[in-house]
Amino acid sequence: MFGISILLVLGSRFVSPALGSWDHVNTIILLASFLIVVAFGQGIVIMIGGLDLSVPALITLGGVLTTSWIDASSGMSLPLIPAILLICACIGGISGLGVTLLRIPPFIMTMATGIITASAALGLTSGTPRGTAPPILTALMKASWIGIPVILLFIVAFAILGSVLQGRTSYGRRLTAIGANPVAAHVAGIAVRNSVLIAYMLSAAASGFAGMMLAGYANGATLRMGDDYLLPSIAAVVIGGSSILGGSGSFVATIGGAILLTALSTVISAIGIPQGWRTVIEGSIILIALLLLRENTFAFLRRRLAR
Repeated sequence: MFGISILLVLGSRFVSPALGSWDHVNTIILLASFLIVVAFGQGIVIMIGGLDLSVPALITLGGVLTTSWIDASSGMSLPLIPAILLICACIGGISGLGVTLLRIPPFIMTMATGIITASAALGLTSGTPRGTAPPILTALMKASWIGIPVILLFIVAFAILGSVLQGRTSYGRRLTAIGANPVAAHVAGIAVRNSVLIAYMLSAAASGFAGMMLAGYANGATLRMGDDYLLPSIAAVVIGGSSILGGSGSFVATIGGAILLTALSTVISAIGIPQGWRTVIEGSIILIALLLLRENTFAFLRRRLAR
């Protein structure tokens, strides 16, 4: 995924001289940062064989609460940011309880939670979000340190922490076991319900933080700010090689999928292709990537080459 992204960026110079430059790379990293954070949570839920459709509503809630509760001129940013993330995590916990205790399919439970959350955000703002983002979030999205964008440093740190959580901790191994076979995981002594509950809470908190980042980037919030991230968050995880049925996944590969989707989107936008054809091209490339990632595809190619 990273290699394809690099080739895509380099090849974009033939389309426009403005593309393929370092400024273009910075733009891709900045825009991909939102998707990377959302895809982290979505990837954890997919790893256990679930799906989180409440992502757009929680992104919106995170952004709306940030601009509504935190006064940009006050010093209350640091205490309130964890409080907002905790609220989002509790909403994710409701989804987790519905999936584990009530046996409601994740598709239905998270969709219902998302509808309720979106309605709550609408009622909270009376249809018009107000306020601006606190300086700490605008600095995260726009500031630089010794010439390096702060958001790039954040993404590197986030990638390391996410990769360690998924691949180097006992909790990450439990998620893999649950996704592969929840019954066997339970027999092996894994607390399946608690692990699933935490997965949905992490996904909700990640979506809420992505909403905060979007608020810091745009210095404001809207009620539709999360709508563009549901399908890309799933696509980034699947393109990164994770099984949609659960049991396998790599956050580093998910980051590659998120960067590829973002790079593709920026190039298509620069070309000026209408929205309808942009969607067709993006969907076709996603389908091709999925076909190429299938193990039996490579086995078929090896057999053909052997002949």
